[in-house]
This record gives sequence, C-alpha cells and structure tokens, in this order.
Amino acid sequence: MPESTLREIIAKFFEEMSIDVLEERVVQYIIRELKNGRRLNSILKDPYVTNRIPEEHVADILANKELIETLESEIQKAFEKDFNIFDRES
Repeated sequence: MPESTLREIIAKFFEEMSIDVLEERVVQYIIRELKNGRRLNSILKDPYVTNRIPEEHVADILANKELIETLESEIQKAFEKDFNIFDRES
C-alpha cells in the first residue's frame, strides 16, 4: 500500500473520530439544555450547536437514542405537570 494512501486512511479515521466526539458533545449539550427547560427549536439555533455541526448533520444528532429518550422524558414531565394542574382545579 502506498504511503500516501495509508496517510489518507489514517487522516480520515481521525477526522471521523473527531466528528463523532464533537457530535456527542453537542448531543450532551442539547440534553442538558432540555433538562433546564429550554425548547428544542431554540437549542438547535444556539451558536454552540450551529458553530459545531453543519445543518445537514442535525437530523443525525436528533436520531441519537439518548437524545430521543430525554425528549420523551421531558414531554412526559410536561404532560404530567399539565394534568396535575387540571386535577387540582377540578
């Protein structure tokens, strides 16, 4: 294998690895902000997110299992809170 091809393969590997690490940090940021009560739409427009991932990668991040679980949990909490309010008023 030519040396230049090997360098390209190694460079691509590390580039992909750094993208994965960066995306994971963005996912953790989104999860933390959701738990702090921010809306997803607002978080996705946040400079921390937009400066770190290209717009075309947002769908990949939103498909992250941990993020989906957090979204479901936050939605459930919101509904429980709303229903508890209604129960007290009856």
